[in-house]
Amino acid sequence: MIQDFLETRPDGTARATLLLAHGAGAPMDSDFMNLLATALARRGIRVLRFEFPYMAQRREGGSKRPPNPMPVLRAHFLERYASLGEPAFIGGKSMGGRVASMVADELDALGVLCFGYPFHPPGRPERTRTGHLAGLVRPGLVVQGTRDPFGKPEEVAGYDLSAQLRVHWLESGDHDFKPLRRTGLTQAQLVEQAADAACRFMMGLTPGAPQSC
Repeated sequence: MIQDFLETRPDGTARATLLLAHGAGAPMDSDFMNLLATALARRGIRVLRFEFPYMAQRREGGSKRPPNPMPVLRAHFLERYASLGEPAFIGGKSMGGRVASMVADELDALGVLCFGYPFHPPGRPERTRTGHLAGLVRPGLVVQGTRDPFGKPEEVAGYDLSAQLRVHWLESGDHDFKPLRRTGLTQAQLVEQAADAACRFMMGLTPGAPQSC
């Protein structure tokens, strides 16, 4: 832990830095977050993870707590970014990505990445969480599994999304990028695909950076 961040560094010089927030139900060091941070670091991306107040309290006290109200989550994300002291990419898993996308235009962030965006609650497609995405100014990337109950391709295709926001689909992946067994793929392999897409997105916005990932 470095200054309240969990840092995952590449072996050599970092090509970019990503401030990464966790999802609603799992901490910053969950299996998914560990897989993703490690895959990104192998591609030269420095990953800094942090926890929202409710999750940090759960870690200290041991009992589960619901997420903080959105204004608290937004304020904490802004505070964590300000503490970096340098421009960086921002993003998160599920809820963390949603918060990142909501504050992206308030920051000098280089871009925003959402891994498994919660476009709507499972089984409630009418309750969309997309209003702010139509006017997004910062470049953004959503990496989404085609079986994600929080937003499938046929649903997302009908949303009014900013031209600055791209969606990269992981075939057969669910909300945690776990594929169907019959595909012969593993969660780790889809996370690697997600890291490739994220790396290409970040390198495309980093002047002078090698484009290979």
